Amino acid sequence: MTEGRITRISGPIVYAEGLDSSGLYDVVDVGEKRLVGEIIRQDKGKATIEVYEDDSGMKIGEQVVSTGRPLSLKLGPGLVGTIYDGIQRPLKELFAQEGAFLKPGDRTNPIDGTKKWDFTPSVQEGADIQPGMVLGTVQETGSILHKIMVPPMTKGRKLASFKGAGSYTVDDVIGETELGEKLCLSQYWPVRTPRPFNEKLEVSQPLVTGQRVIDVFFPLSKGGTAAIPGGFGTGKTMTQHAVAKWCDADLIVYIGCGERGNEMTDVLTDFPKLIDPRNGRSLMERTILIANTSNMPVAAREVSLYSGITLAEYYRDMGMHVAIMADSTSRWAEALRELSGRMEEMPAEEGFPAYLPTRLAQFYERAGRVYSLNGAEGSVSVIGAVSPPGGDFSEPVTQHTKRFIRCFWALNRELANARHYPAIGWIDSYSEYADEVSGWWDKLDHRWASIRVKALDLLKREQRLEQIVRLIGSDALPETDRLILTVCEMIKNGFLQQNAFDDIDQYSVPEKEVQLLMLIMEFYDKALAAIKVGVPLLKILELEVRGEIVRAKSVVANDKLDELTTIQNHIEDQMGALERMYRKESML
Repeated sequence: MTEGRITRISGPIVYAEGLDSSGLYDVVDVGEKRLVGEIIRQDKGKATIEVYEDDSGMKIGEQVVSTGRPLSLKLGPGLVGTIYDGIQRPLKELFAQEGAFLKPGDRTNPIDGTKKWDFTPSVQEGADIQPGMVLGTVQETGSILHKIMVPPMTKGRKLASFKGAGSYTVDDVIGETELGEKLCLSQYWPVRTPRPFNEKLEVSQPLVTGQRVIDVFFPLSKGGTAAIPGGFGTGKTMTQHAVAKWCDADLIVYIGCGERGNEMTDVLTDFPKLIDPRNGRSLMERTILIANTSNMPVAAREVSLYSGITLAEYYRDMGMHVAIMADSTSRWAEALRELSGRMEEMPAEEGFPAYLPTRLAQFYERAGRVYSLNGAEGSVSVIGAVSPPGGDFSEPVTQHTKRFIRCFWALNRELANARHYPAIGWIDSYSEYADEVSGWWDKLDHRWASIRVKALDLLKREQRLEQIVRLIGSDALPETDRLILTVCEMIKNGFLQQNAFDDIDQYSVPEKEVQLLMLIMEFYDKALAAIKVGVPLLKILELEVRGEIVRAKSVVANDKLDELTTIQNHIEDQMGALERMYRKESML
């Protein structure tokens, strides 16, 4: 351990001498309170340290002690269902010890070191081992079967000793390699280093969210990256909450980075009450929360994203599909900007550091679908919220983020003001995963690709027609164009808009999503054919089935999709009756 002394303090940035033998990104204990810090620059005997706790009252001359290891997370059973800050301090335990306010220097074990876990081995003493190999399993929660793996940096290739089945704490030694390396139920991994894997795979399976505008129009694949940009109050957090609640990921890592504390409170109060539709258990049994709210030290905000992605990679290596909600990367970038200014670095565009794109790339590039070291297939999907000031998508964080993501869910202020939820605009949004996931959808319903393209085309045509309507009014349009306006309203109200408080409409199974849009497209095709034989648009709009289609989203339950076939029959019957009536009139 190397000791030094503080020579200068600039907010969360501290300068120290005497740490020449310490390495870059080594963890240090700073000051009398032994605050957690990290060396981020070495310069001719002077170390620049980023302090992750409130250093108010710290004085020049106080001691700094280097631990000689990088900032790492403790990984093992007990992570799921816990809420941490950015440096893996369990907030619930600290609240029980110290009260509502987090005090500088507070410490406790990141994982309960007294709880015993029932370990079921899958190898025996003397077995050949390799990095990432599964030694056994622990039932972490009712939803998560935790695989105990050989740490990736283990050099030994034989299990010299092994205890086998039993109840152990996360710190108990359960085995030892021939090189003397001890194996426990837990392991450490540096947050800034991606965990290794065998092979990166192409993405081919969608992350089903139950949100129709996402699944059908702008799908995200498992192992993909997405951004949700939008101004204040447009629904970024609510959209991420909905995806976290209902997506078919095995595990959710939710990172509250610089957001208001009440938003994390909503997650803490809502998730335990919500039931996972796949297994009927609480959603908290497959959720890890990282909270670095706006009133917490700004430096810890910078590391919270790396902590979240490290946790996700750990469970990915077990063969799980993990989804990360980062809310918000803009607040993370603002932390980078503040720290960069404290270090007197040359600013780039809008004051952000020149390395902002590099840091964003380091985060998003850790997403993906892989074969882990033990051969299991897993994925990490990243959904990052972006909060551009004033909703300006041309600002640096949004623009640089678009370089590293392939799915863009642009929130629209007009839709949000009109209480259209989710407020994802269909004109500015896009997804480059549509072709990759089309094979999965084809097996479910071969009509997905065609009706998706057709509906998006109608919405784009509607945008052009709306400009004409503003100038000369809708009455001047031909009936076929007025039909497009009508059908697009049906798409918006009967398909794109969802009610998060409706028991039926808050989540749609993929089969229902396709069939709902198919009903609207069939109504359009039948109505267009009817207009061509002389049926007035006004008569078509009076049909009862139009209301049935719009209401179907909240009337037809996910397990009663046969009712949608009844509505389809009503379309054919009512449209057919109109056509026959006007054909007879034309013959007369």
